[in-house]
Amino acid sequence: MFKMFREKINQWNAYKQNLKEKKPIYFIVVESIETIVFALVFALLIRKYILQTSLVFSGSMEPTMMVGDRLFVNKMAYHFRDPHRGEIILFQSPYKDKKEFVKRLIALPNEKVQIINGTVYINDKLLTLPGINFRKDYDNFGPIMVPKDHYFALGDNRSNSADSRIWGFVPKEQLIGKALYVFWPLNRMQVLH
Repeated sequence: MFKMFREKINQWNAYKQNLKEKKPIYFIVVESIETIVFALVFALLIRKYILQTSLVFSGSMEPTMMVGDRLFVNKMAYHFRDPHRGEIILFQSPYKDKKEFVKRLIALPNEKVQIINGTVYINDKLLTLPGINFRKDYDNFGPIMVPKDHYFALGDNRSNSADSRIWGFVPKEQLIGKALYVFWPLNRMQVLH
């Protein structure tokens, strides 16, 4: 199969060389189309398997991300390792409406989660995420155990967030990737922590 593929490439290159010598204008058109098709296929493969963009459509992650922020998401991250607590994750909407949600991962599989007066406890220990700025609420929740292959996620704007407290756990198979970077608008560009 590799040999056949190699032969086709050699035939294509010979055809282009012939065009270049006999019909330079056609060669330029063919070369341009080839470049555009290659770039398009390459971009689609990157979007499908490596990196995608996403739009923040709610205020649940304020002040970390604002409504209208656009971010890059690493789709490969969770193919090689499990998610870590504190990461901002992108996942399929629990409402099955073909949207994507972005939240902060708080608890991992087989951990106990409890919220007392807005303070989060994991396995009866106070959750601390140094350098993370979130808006606290005064809710109580749990205790509840995170099932195997599921995650517990909260918005950084706890009082204005529909999150795992409402719709439940995030199944591992619904994870899309790790949010990396806000790239738009320009005045909000930042690496996400």
